[in-house]
Amino acid sequence: MTAGREQERVLRLVVAYDGTDFHGFAAQRDQRTVEGVLTAALARVLRGPVDVACAGRTDSGVHAWHQVVSCPVPADTDVQVVAHSLNSQLAPEVVVRAAGLEDAAFDARRAAQWRAYRYTILNGDTPDPFRARYSWYVPERLDLARMRLGADPFFGEHDFSSFCRKGPEGSTAVRRVLGSEWFDGGEGVLVYEIRATAFCWQMVRSIVGTLVDVGIGKIRPGEILGILRARDRSLAGRIAPPHGLCLWDVGYALGSVTS
Repeated sequence: MTAGREQERVLRLVVAYDGTDFHGFAAQRDQRTVEGVLTAALARVLRGPVDVACAGRTDSGVHAWHQVVSCPVPADTDVQVVAHSLNSQLAPEVVVRAAGLEDAAFDARRAAQWRAYRYTILNGDTPDPFRARYSWYVPERLDLARMRLGADPFFGEHDFSSFCRKGPEGSTAVRRVLGSEWFDGGEGVLVYEIRATAFCWQMVRSIVGTLVDVGIGKIRPGEILGILRARDRSLAGRIAPPHGLCLWDVGYALGSVTS
């Protein structure tokens, strides 16, 4: 890891993980995190300290199917050897789905143009133990048509203060949403997908919790735009639990291979 800048490339990893037993992605002292176990394994493979960037810092208990991680490496790094070694150490809890080398300027976070999250709900009379780690079981009957109407106002650029935990002084909750829709997965499975250039803290979970309240009739679909414009967190609904949420995809400019 002492090679000059001209001799370096950037390792790009597409990583999936089960977030159940992690305290989020970002490294934290005295906490088990995805970044913590991943960087420790990378350091063993690359035989030196590593500094990683990620496309999205998922919270405690949140999963990922398409997290993108990057770090500088020597230009002659064999990415397949790295990926195989990481999987042998970390799978099945953390898995490298794809690996490649990018130009030295590539940064998984700064280069990302959008992120997509999926939230899965199981709606029915009986919980499913095989879906329990990855979906929120809601026993009340949900009206999907109402939830779809409620999802529409989130599209576009808005101040999402009503749907975010308050950030540091001077931070903004303005975000641009590129897609917001529900899918019927059958057998009581409902999936919400939201795509945006960036997200603020607990934004997706707050939106989903509010849309579930729309689905059971506590909030009317027509009230969503007013809640959004009010910029008042107390007006929105509950916060959905983390285990139903998954970082599903990340988009980059044409030319960056991310799959």
